[in-house]
Amino acid sequence: MTGPQMSMNKVIHGAVRRDLDRFVSALAAFPSGDQRRADELQSAWENFDDQLHHHHTGEHEIAWPALQRVGVSAEVLAAMDAEHDTMALALTTAGEALGALVQTPDSARAADARAAFEQLRAVTVTHLDHEEAEIEPVYLANHDHPAVVEMSRQFSKDGGLAWGGRFLTWLLDGATPQERAAIDDAVPRPVRTVLVGVFGRDYRRKVAPVWSR
Repeated sequence: MTGPQMSMNKVIHGAVRRDLDRFVSALAAFPSGDQRRADELQSAWENFDDQLHHHHTGEHEIAWPALQRVGVSAEVLAAMDAEHDTMALALTTAGEALGALVQTPDSARAADARAAFEQLRAVTVTHLDHEEAEIEPVYLANHDHPAVVEMSRQFSKDGGLAWGGRFLTWLLDGATPQERAAIDDAVPRPVRTVLVGVFGRDYRRKVAPVWSR
């Protein structure tokens, strides 16, 4: 039997990249004076910021100890943490710029927000590329190692059912076939169906429509 072709970590990275591209595109096309559109983007931002914060917290608390057990060096993990710090600054700047757009939804604020999100995308993609180069092969080679199995178990419990349903719905929104296959490998389809169907409603109502127009 062959192992997984993509880790859930890389699936999450795919969702992060998609959202950043969506924000940049939406801000580039922002209709000056459109308060409704600004509010929609704020709703999408609240989800994105929460997902990324949760991911990084989980990496620090759950993933890093497991990865050290399978041979990832402390130096590599320290470099990941330093890149997280750089991203955190860019996240703050982007959030503030979007907040200014919500307060005054004009073309000048939209341009400022777009620049902030382009910078956030640049530092984030640099980090994601680096992390995948260093760590993705480790995840795939050690997918059945007890430390990685336990890490996956802890992640599956992290945040509770409501959060897990929103998380999976976000991951699936625009996922590639390879990403969907990786989700199928990690989350039994009946479990996923219940979580997304029951607890993904808030995402489908508040966030998914933002990207459809």
